[in-house]
Amino acid sequence: MTKPENSYDLLIIGGGVNGCGIARDAAGRGLSVLLAEQGDLAQATSSSSTKLFHGGLRYLEYYEFRLVREALIERETLLVAMPHISWPLRFVLPHHKGLRPAWLLRLGLFIYDHLGGRKILPATRSIDLRTDPAGKPLKPEFRRAFEYSDCWVEDSRLVALNARDAAARGARICTRVRVEGAERMDGLWQVRLRDMDTGAERIERARAIVNAAGPWVDDVLRNRVRQNSADHIRLVRGSHIVTKRLFDHDRPYIFQQSDGRIIFAIPYETDFTLIGTTDQEHKDAPGAPVCTPEERAYLLKAASEYFATPLSDEDVVWTYSGVRPLYDDGASSATAATRDYVLKVDDRDGALPTLNVFGGKITTYRRLSEAALAKLAPYFPAMGAGWTARKPLPGGDFPVQQVEALIGRLKARYQFLDDRWARRLVRAYGTEAFELLGDAKGPEDLGRSFGWNLTEAEVSWLVTHEWVRSADDLLWRRSKMGLRLSDDETRALDAWIRTRCAAAA
Repeated sequence: MTKPENSYDLLIIGGGVNGCGIARDAAGRGLSVLLAEQGDLAQATSSSSTKLFHGGLRYLEYYEFRLVREALIERETLLVAMPHISWPLRFVLPHHKGLRPAWLLRLGLFIYDHLGGRKILPATRSIDLRTDPAGKPLKPEFRRAFEYSDCWVEDSRLVALNARDAAARGARICTRVRVEGAERMDGLWQVRLRDMDTGAERIERARAIVNAAGPWVDDVLRNRVRQNSADHIRLVRGSHIVTKRLFDHDRPYIFQQSDGRIIFAIPYETDFTLIGTTDQEHKDAPGAPVCTPEERAYLLKAASEYFATPLSDEDVVWTYSGVRPLYDDGASSATAATRDYVLKVDDRDGALPTLNVFGGKITTYRRLSEAALAKLAPYFPAMGAGWTARKPLPGGDFPVQQVEALIGRLKARYQFLDDRWARRLVRAYGTEAFELLGDAKGPEDLGRSFGWNLTEAEVSWLVTHEWVRSADDLLWRRSKMGLRLSDDETRALDAWIRTRCAAAA
């Protein structure tokens, strides 16, 4: 079937990791794509995760073997494709005598090591906390632990880089644009879009709609595209706290809790520790969730069960919370609810489909994208084959083992960079750090500094290449520089960005 003029093959609703992942995959297969996101990229769930590519060790207790296996395989696939924003971590799991027995932990970790065909990441080992540095910050009763592998990922940068690659392959990425309604008419979807800045409306046409709206998927399904469905999502809030740095080594901890949950304590942004997460039913609107006082107290108490120095409210420097749109499988608790994804297609007479995306987790976003396009393949018989496995995202075109070498090359080329500055640039931009810095001979060539070596050159790059429209976009999603800049510096940055965007409009 020939695509009508002035229309798209796919109109994707939602600029989180699933929407941007599907946009990238589809554009690379030759489909024309328009993605509409009502806010900023990764503004909701996809910037509020625990920042891990992991199989989900605890999901084995719920017999989610297919999900865990897929996620374990994906860890290394994704690590190869984005070695700048993802890297291996060695997690320390102290044995708690009153909780899961050691034999059960060994069995779970044996399965974890072998279920996914691990090739790059090292295997599990036992450690003696009385002699290993990982035992120093813990209470002395913790004497034994297991150490296993998973991976860190900069979640919101993952989203932005998928959008970047999608756009490079022809997709049109529209942020701050909301879908107000859609109907099948004259052989196409007629979709009404509203510009959230100006209020202006326009109509776009597409052969298929992908509803990847995350926590808003039910609203889009029932109120925007007006479809009836027996499928629903279950909103589960996951909250985190960030404290001052609690330990000197670079290994995160995974702590068992008496309620059956686990929490992580992870080295974060060099000077901090990230602790999370909770699992609470979220009954409020999905926008702007907050870490409640009860969740904050839970995380402080949970970590204090292990650390020798108890934590208090004074240790907390920031909190954040995200709403996970889990598929409602009828589980008895939020903790037991499946993290697997479910894809459902609704069409009319074998044409004009809507693909609704329920659930999912950040580790399996690429596999979800492949599965989504497999669902849509009957409607697009000329669509190309899958291609994204191990294909680098922008800036990720270098070997996993050569991050330090790339940092060294950047420092040698730009001798005004100190190690911290160079490391931050490589971890954010990879090989594109050279393009960002250009012909600069010194810091003055990069323009004004807004604080912490955040220069006009870098801000301009993010405005031009990554859809940044406010200081909030930059400080809390394209980076976590919000932990560094003062209120005055933030206001100055926001004014500069908004002036730059107005001039470019």
